[in-house]
Amino acid sequence: MAAIAILMLIMLSSIDSISMVSALSVNYYDHACPQLESIVAGTVHKAMLNDKTVPAALLRMHFHDCFIRGCDASVLLESKGKNKAEKDGPPNISLHAFYVIDNAKKAVEAECPGLVSCADILALAARDAVTLSGGPTWEVPKGRKDGRISKASDTRQLPAPTFNISQLQQSFSQRGLSLEDLVVLSGGHSLGFAHCSSFQNRIHKFSVNQDIDPSMNPSFAASLQRICPLQNNVRSAGAPLDSTSTTFDNAYYKLLLQGKSIFSSDQALLTNSKTKALASKFAGSQKEFERAFVKSMIKMSSITGGQEIRLDCKVVR
Repeated sequence: MAAIAILMLIMLSSIDSISMVSALSVNYYDHACPQLESIVAGTVHKAMLNDKTVPAALLRMHFHDCFIRGCDASVLLESKGKNKAEKDGPPNISLHAFYVIDNAKKAVEAECPGLVSCADILALAARDAVTLSGGPTWEVPKGRKDGRISKASDTRQLPAPTFNISQLQQSFSQRGLSLEDLVVLSGGHSLGFAHCSSFQNRIHKFSVNQDIDPSMNPSFAASLQRICPLQNNVRSAGAPLDSTSTTFDNAYYKLLLQGKSIFSSDQALLTNSKTKALASKFAGSQKEFERAFVKSMIKMSSITGGQEIRLDCKVVR
């Protein structure tokens, strides 16, 4: 009897594993909303023509969504009453381009009312942001549901730009992501811009005896000090995350190895032998980086947690 019971438990756990894996499907909307992907891609492309920062914004938005309660579009919800939503949490105040998802959702609702989640639209938009910036494309598994809970206080769970390798590893592993995923997804910094406040710790009063982080290239650090003086009052001041910040490529890793990374969390990748080896590998081969990025993006964006399909991405009714 005990053997039978154990066998049944194994079978049940196997069924649970299969259902988790098969919950998302690249063909999820093929019959219900065949125009979905072209609608989202068209909306992202149109926005890019007017604002070159849109791709980086959408990619970062997707990361920040998935790292809290899974990829459930909770980052899109507006604050209501006394509840401050995720988008108003300190790490998310600089998120922008929410209108792109809103516009895509309206267009999708006109074609396929009540069928497509905001979470799936955001996942597709992040993929399109990468592809339209010269990066790889991939089939996005779909079938996510939207979440109803969004709290600004939860944004404390997001990995910070000041994290060391141990903190980064813990943050990623809590979400089922490996050290390799950490290095690969950090490559998302191929796109984007960093405000001075995110890296001031490396260029001013780094330690009692040193003003600048010694791991930084001195001339690079000096250039950042000119952009971001100690008493900087310009809110929009900052620096691109790599030298080709609107093109998705492997320049991020090349600069990292030269001591020209922006964040402490970037530099941290060189303090562990495994992560340093991976960074070197991706610096040497854009093809290897792109292959790994697709794999890690699919893995991260498959962290699900929602329960419904919102008709308006900003509000829960």
